[in-house]
Amino acid sequence: MGRKKKSSTGKPKVNPALEGFDISINTFGEINTNYDLDKLNEFLNNNVDDKKLRDRNEDEK
Repeated sequence: MGRKKKSSTGKPKVNPALEGFDISINTFGEINTNYDLDKLNEFLNNNVDDKKLRDRNEDEK
């Protein structure tokens, strides 16, 4: 017997700050998005913990 496939209907759960965010990759491998990259980077900097930067002080820039 084979495995049951999960149906991926509907949209995934998204943080309210990124509501309406859509990303895709075209045939040339380029990333296309409808969201400003500066806003996306700011969101990631504020909400995602970077393991490599945990022990770094803010003064070491």
